[in-house]
Amino acid sequence: MNLSAPPPLPRGGLRITPLGGLGEIGRNMTVYEFEGKLLVVDCGVLFPEEHQPGVDVILADFTSIRDRLKDIVAIVLTHGHEDHIGGVPYLLKERSDIPIIGSKLTLAFITAKLKEHRIRPRTIEVEAGDTSKQNPFDLEFVAVNHSIPDALAVAIRTRAGIVLNTGDFKMDQFPLDKRITDLNHFARLGQEGVDVFMTDSTNAEVPGFTMSEQELVPAIETVFRNAPKRVIVSSFASHVHRIQQVLDSAHESGRKVAFVGRSMVRNMGIAEELGYLKIPRGLVVDLKKLESMPADKICLVCTGSQGEPMAALSRMSNGEHVIKVEEGDTVLLASSLIPGNENAIYRVINSLTDLGATIVHKGNAKVHVSGHASAGELVYCYNIVKPKNVIPIHGEARHMRANAALAVKTGVPANNVIIAQDGTVMDLVRGKLSVVGKVPAGYVYVDGQTVGAATEDTLAERRALGSKGIVTVLALVDLDLGVMAEKPEFITRGFVHDGHTFDAAVVEIEKALAQLPKRDAGDIDKIEGVIAKSVARWLQRTYRREPLVNAIVVDA
Repeated sequence: MNLSAPPPLPRGGLRITPLGGLGEIGRNMTVYEFEGKLLVVDCGVLFPEEHQPGVDVILADFTSIRDRLKDIVAIVLTHGHEDHIGGVPYLLKERSDIPIIGSKLTLAFITAKLKEHRIRPRTIEVEAGDTSKQNPFDLEFVAVNHSIPDALAVAIRTRAGIVLNTGDFKMDQFPLDKRITDLNHFARLGQEGVDVFMTDSTNAEVPGFTMSEQELVPAIETVFRNAPKRVIVSSFASHVHRIQQVLDSAHESGRKVAFVGRSMVRNMGIAEELGYLKIPRGLVVDLKKLESMPADKICLVCTGSQGEPMAALSRMSNGEHVIKVEEGDTVLLASSLIPGNENAIYRVINSLTDLGATIVHKGNAKVHVSGHASAGELVYCYNIVKPKNVIPIHGEARHMRANAALAVKTGVPANNVIIAQDGTVMDLVRGKLSVVGKVPAGYVYVDGQTVGAATEDTLAERRALGSKGIVTVLALVDLDLGVMAEKPEFITRGFVHDGHTFDAAVVEIEKALAQLPKRDAGDIDKIEGVIAKSVARWLQRTYRREPLVNAIVVDA
């Protein structure tokens, strides 16, 4: 649907604009507007796929709120995963004093991250059941269970109505931290009247209920009991529950543990200090101490379960890490496969296998359980919340459509369920939710220290360089006559050729220069463009190959 910029918000209406997290797993960010003020819920990053070379992370587009930063009353963070907090430093670089609201662990994680960016945030700590007034928004926080402790759903009250945003959640009845999703609280809100229910879609296609974390214990214990040498565990650096299970199994099997990687060391230190991670005395030691220990008494816990090029496990698989994977080691991948990362992950698995390691992952053992509610849990929530309107969030298109179908099946009118896209603007006016426009919500690439400078054209050039090579034409041209003074030189990188490949290309260049208008004969930029295009067309026509062609012209 082609949508234009939204009109002014009607008096008394609430505007909801997701800037990320719809149609993708990551980059979660939603902006709420009421009476001229803005509330941001989550501000995460999306991790790049293989077709986005050189990109570190991908942000939501702040364009639609950039000239209204002073109107933002707060950023609410539902939990501490990167896809919900990773973009906060980049937003605070544009206005550093925006208050951040979240649970104790979530605020600890984001504060540590912001310290690396030299930002000291204003934080407001809340617990499940707390309320917080951020005029004109009244916030109420609900305990939800996820794959990280201290996750919260948030109910947003305005005079336009109540919005309930679940964040990421599931309904594990036997969670490791004994903190279950507060369905009684959901039901109370439902009785009060939820006008818009924004709910996690990730597992909406999966029937039944998501398996409990407790069911992983036997499989993880088996890995530690049977591994003949070192156990190397890879997980998200924020997956406190899974790391707790690993530590318990390592302790039971008599192994010492070392954390590997800056983010893993930082986050586990925070989790232990705040009491979310219970580490037996003497279990975790410095990496150097393990060098003198027998291999069957060692456990290493690192990042890289998604095949990220710079993460510890990926570097181990390439032989580029100080830790060398050896024959007989066991590598346990204790995280799910994020859609789009499959090829990178399996490449790491194959490389580790070639090094002689045994790889244990979700595909061959019960060592991971999702942190997201399956269809049965979502239906249960719809039945107790009884929302008037529904916006499926957090998921790819198929997940969101499956979630929408569940809402309709429980009795929500189909016209009241909106499958939106990033940037879709929706207004809640007198209980009715409707789409009113669209704002920019494209990918913003972080490439080293640059934010937004890399574009789709930049990535296309990088892909061409990586897959098709580059041809540089160095030409000495008489600018007065517009002709070559001598035969050009062809310099290539990643383009396979022989000594005669470019012989006929010289004729093509001469033809192109002969057709150049006389007024452009002395214009080096235009001459370079003409030469590059003529050689590119010739290579495609003659060899069916499309390298990146660049021309450098020197005045004879």
